[in-house]
Formats: sequence, C-alpha cells, structure tokens
Amino acid sequence: MQTTGLSPVIGHHKLACANLKYPLLGLLALVALTGDAVAQGAKKPDGGRPATMVQVDAVKTAPYVQTIPIIGRFIARQAGVVSARAKGAIKSMDVDVGDRVEAGSVMAVLVRDRLQWERNLYAAEVANYAAQAETKKAKTQLLRQELGRLLSLKKSPAFSQARLDDKNQNILVAESEAAEAKAQLRKAQANLKLRQIDFDDGEIKAPYGGVVTQRHTAVGSYVNVGSAVFSLIDDTTLEIEADVPSDRVGSLKTGVMINVLLDKKSTIKAAVRAVVPEENPQTRTRAVRFEPIEMDGVENLAANQSVTLNLPSGTQSNVLSVHKDAVLNRRGNQLVVLVDKGKAKFQPVELGDATGNRFIVDGGLDEGDLVVIRGNERLRPGQAIRYEGMPKAAPGQAKSAGDEPQKIKG
Repeated sequence: MQTTGLSPVIGHHKLACANLKYPLLGLLALVALTGDAVAQGAKKPDGGRPATMVQVDAVKTAPYVQTIPIIGRFIARQAGVVSARAKGAIKSMDVDVGDRVEAGSVMAVLVRDRLQWERNLYAAEVANYAAQAETKKAKTQLLRQELGRLLSLKKSPAFSQARLDDKNQNILVAESEAAEAKAQLRKAQANLKLRQIDFDDGEIKAPYGGVVTQRHTAVGSYVNVGSAVFSLIDDTTLEIEADVPSDRVGSLKTGVMINVLLDKKSTIKAAVRAVVPEENPQTRTRAVRFEPIEMDGVENLAANQSVTLNLPSGTQSNVLSVHKDAVLNRRGNQLVVLVDKGKAKFQPVELGDATGNRFIVDGGLDEGDLVVIRGNERLRPGQAIRYEGMPKAAPGQAKSAGDEPQKIKG
C-alpha cells in the first residue's frame, strides 16, 4: 500500500488500522506517534528549530577607578638583633632558629657567678653605710641632749658660755657627718641596684614576641654589652611597603583602601597608613606603607614576600560594563549576543579598559541589556534562545563592575 503524499503519522495510522487482527496494538501505536509529534511541534518554534538554553548577564553601571599594578613587599614593623645587656660567657642557649618566643621569654643565660658576688659585695656596702648613718644620727641626738643640759644651767654660776658655743659647733659637725653618711648610703644603694640589673640581665630575654631567624653566638662564647646574640622578627605585625612613583602619590591619602594580590588565587585588602616624605631621586619614587586588612584565612606570610598592589591612578567614576564572556571577536570586530524578544541579536560594541572580569562599554549597549555569556559561541542571528528566570541585578543596582557573573535563577 502506498502512502505517498501523506504524513508519517497518517501513514502509520493507516497501517496500524489496516491490521484488523490486532486492533488494540494499532490504537496504542496511533496514540504514541501522535503524542510524539505534538511534543516535537511544541519544542520547535520558528520553522522547527528548538530554542537554545543559554546563560545571560545584565549590562551594569558601577563605580570604577582605573588602577596600576605596583610591586610591593611585606615589612616587619618589629625586627632586629637581640643584644647582650651584660658581659660574660654564654652558659646556655635556650632557643634555636625557627623557634617562636613570647615577649619576656628567656632566650639565653650568661655565667652569672661574678655578677652574683658583685651584687653581694654592694649589698654589704649598703649595710655598712646604713649602720654608719644610724651612728651619726645617734651621735647628733646625744649632742643635742648635752646642749639642753647646758641651757638649763644658763642662770647658774656653773654656766660657761664657751662650753655652750663648743656644743653648738659639735652639733653642726655631727649633722654634717650624718648627712655624709646618708649620701654614702644612697651611693651604695645605687651601686647595688646596678649590680642587681646586671645580674638580671644575665638572662637574655625576648623584647617582643616573634620568630628567631639567626643565632650569632654559641655556648661558651664571651659577650660584651651590646654584642649580638639573636636575630628576631615579629611576623604578627607585618605591613606592606611599596615604592610608588611620585606622580601617583597624590591619590594615596591615609585610609584609602586598595586590593593586594598575594598570588594567583589570594587577594586581601590594605589601607594606606603613611606616605614617607622622602623621594628617591634616581627612581622618582616614594615609600608608602600599607596596613593589611581582612587577613582571615591568609597564612604563612613572611617578611620581604613580594605582592602586587592595584593602586588608583585617578578619581572614581561610574561606567557601563559588560561581562568578558559575552564578548565575541569575529573578523576583527567585537560583538555581543543580545536577548531580543527571545531571539539572538548580534550587536557590535565598542569596549574600553578591563576591570576585574568585565569590560567598560564605550558604545553599543545600554544599561539593563541582557547579553549571553554561556552558549553564545554556537548561536546564529535570529535563533530562538531561552534562559532561566530574570536577572538578579536590576538596572542601576549592580554592586561592582568587577562582580563575578551569576547564573540567572527564577
């Protein structure tokens, strides 16, 4: 039987119905084939081509500041040599390179026998001069008692003016000797305090918390006051220093926030702390210090570690931006695929500088336009497209020109 000129559905229908031995089988085949044809017809608008599923993003207006990359480095605010504050031989070295110490921790100990006996010697001198001062004080009190007795005999025939004058003079001498003894006592006390300080300084302690980076001596070596014993660096107070061209320093006011790239994946924020008012005449740069902020999750930082700072090179302005994934390069022209009434429309655009993962739009697009960022490579002009839901960001409400694209959800 010929079915020329009939649709496949009708032809199969006739074949199914012609078989009278199996009426139920023919009916089921008719229902299945008809349903499949209806479903295919629903999925193929515009001449039978199915709508392509894509991901879209909105053209946004957001604040933008042009930046320039500058190489900087981490600098420790507290780092240097821990020196001996007393002289003597090293008895023990209690820390090694790489050890972390707290402020006040004992790092090394000197042989302190000599310092201990010197302290004991001056302690004895203090006791001696204290006794002498008490003796002079008691002698002065005795002379004052004798003076009182002479004054009581002033109206008596036994009174002698010469003895009274001598006694007054003896009191003056005794008071002077008592003052001298007190001065000697204070001198001995000061010497004892100095020897006590030397004895205490026989323990070399960490002036601040940090990590030991070098040992300059060893057990048994003799050190004088000021000799280097350890090198210590405080890695908890790191800040960033960069040599910035002098013509870019004007925009770096105290508190200005910048982005700092540690590596290909890690980025932190930093604030300008100070601009050092000294210029290098050879490079025409000035040192700028930045205080790191938002360091959560960042570990293993080290002094002199290189970083890249994105410094502002001008004032902030509002710009129109489009996602980088929306841009297509065709024969030297830059195009984007617009969503125009459910169809793909290829739109030439003029683009400016890149900011994050977006391009600044100089022409060809308006704020709020929907552009295809996934699946745009295989689209053709006028092709039917569909996407999930509507954009999250309404026109004019974009957070930043450098925001990551988000898949549109309903």
